[in-house]
Amino acid sequence: GLLTRLQASAPTIRTLSSSNSFAQNIPSCLWKLGRLNHVAIAVPDLEKAQSLYKDVLGAQVSETVALPEHGVYTVFVELGNTKLELLHPLGEKSPIASFLQKNKTGGMHHICIEVDDIKAAMTDLKEKQIRILSEEPKIGAHGKPVIFLHPKDCHGVLVELEQA
Repeated sequence: GLLTRLQASAPTIRTLSSSNSFAQNIPSCLWKLGRLNHVAIAVPDLEKAQSLYKDVLGAQVSETVALPEHGVYTVFVELGNTKLELLHPLGEKSPIASFLQKNKTGGMHHICIEVDDIKAAMTDLKEKQIRILSEEPKIGAHGKPVIFLHPKDCHGVLVELEQA
């Protein structure tokens, strides 16, 4: 019947044998990009921002943590599939202070993506001419090594990589 005619007219799908596979010539990467860990938002008023996410939107919001080595106060907002990191300046030399001078109402500062091997990622990215904003990883807000990639090499986005 109809099913037999459909099966007979269906195109045959050919598969490449492993000896002809184009993937054999592509070297496997020594490190792997993982999940989105967080999106960081610079805020001029940390208490107001905390209140928005906690009291208005009903999110679970962490306590404020000072990270003097990064020049920021951080607060994490838990979402179902990732987190938001609220950043507020700590000290006059804070990179967030200079960001807020240019963006008075705040805004997205960076995205953070997990990697399984941060040292291998650094080596590979340097070979690919991607600028890293520090010579060595620093310990980030989660107590894990992090690096930042230059936004001009990442289509205008400051990218943080964090050891998973």
